[in-house]
Amino acid sequence: MASMVNLSSPLFWSQCSQRSAPRFTPRRIDGVKSAWDGRTVLVLPVRCLSSGPSQDAESEAETTSSPSSSSSSPASTSTYKWCAALGGIGLVETAYLTYLKLTNSDAFCPVGGGTCGDILNSDYAVVFGVPLPLIGMVAYGLVATLSLQLTRKNLPFGLEESNGRLILLGSTTSMAAASSYFLYILGTKFSGASCSYCLMSALLSFSLFFINLKDFGLQEVQKVVGLQLCIASLVFVTLNTSYGASQPVSSSVAEIVLPYFTTEITTSSSPFALSLAKHLRSVGAKMYGAFWCSHCLEQKQMFGREAAKLLDYVECFPDGYKKGTKMAKACVDAGIEGFPIWVINGRVLSGEQELSQLALSSGFKLDEFSQPS
Repeated sequence: MASMVNLSSPLFWSQCSQRSAPRFTPRRIDGVKSAWDGRTVLVLPVRCLSSGPSQDAESEAETTSSPSSSSSSPASTSTYKWCAALGGIGLVETAYLTYLKLTNSDAFCPVGGGTCGDILNSDYAVVFGVPLPLIGMVAYGLVATLSLQLTRKNLPFGLEESNGRLILLGSTTSMAAASSYFLYILGTKFSGASCSYCLMSALLSFSLFFINLKDFGLQEVQKVVGLQLCIASLVFVTLNTSYGASQPVSSSVAEIVLPYFTTEITTSSSPFALSLAKHLRSVGAKMYGAFWCSHCLEQKQMFGREAAKLLDYVECFPDGYKKGTKMAKACVDAGIEGFPIWVINGRVLSGEQELSQLALSSGFKLDEFSQPS
């Protein structure tokens, strides 16, 4: 039932003016005669409504907050898509290396020649007996799968998006920490060597880490920086413990002392190989290699023992190899990063080359000779 108030009362106007103008509902007006003063007073049922401006302000706040929440969604979706794409590339690379590791096959190294294979087959390619590429494949697979689920807002086990983002950041932090450790190993234990797969994996890991870091923002990162440091420290300790335990039985080229030795060429040279070797020497072609490089030996076997002696071959480690040994000055000046390397008429050819390819690159005429088998 509506309360009955005196319209001339100051209390009424002060209370209603603070909120809004009173709204009068059209109803019958009754004349009531006061018993105590003999005057007739008009009494109306009045209801004070909530303030209009405050409602507008609230609706404005909702309107302004809505775009901000919707604007953050596309940025996060873009981040997840990038992570899914980069994680997929890393998954393919590590799956290929895992297959090679499990089948004891040699990797195709577009850059680095034999040293790339030596690194991939060293003791540093195993962590507590588990092939490193297999661990990388699991990590990249987790990042790619989780990123796709975050894109679709469909996380398993009832996880919220905020928890999914934390898992993604933690995973990429561990991958970036591991890549930093392996880059240190590559620079200190394998000086002068090159591994294109190692560098590609490091690039992917760092890209994933910084993409997620940027999506979190400075304030959120400050809240989880302690967790990130713990994850990175755990990765460093784990890897250091694994490699520290395997040092006594290390068989990698980077850890043992190799005195210089020569390897006998067992194949005979064909007339084509002899003529090509003479031609290569006449045009100033050089072959750079290392005495322990199996690919260099296979290249010489293609020429045969007689023709191999005619090649202008540059040994990059004439005094043997051990930790900290630097390449010969001629190899350093030529910018050699892997073996074997051919330099013909200013053109650089990496890895083993077919004799026919060497002939074409050097301008040797093939008309008088049949193609080598």
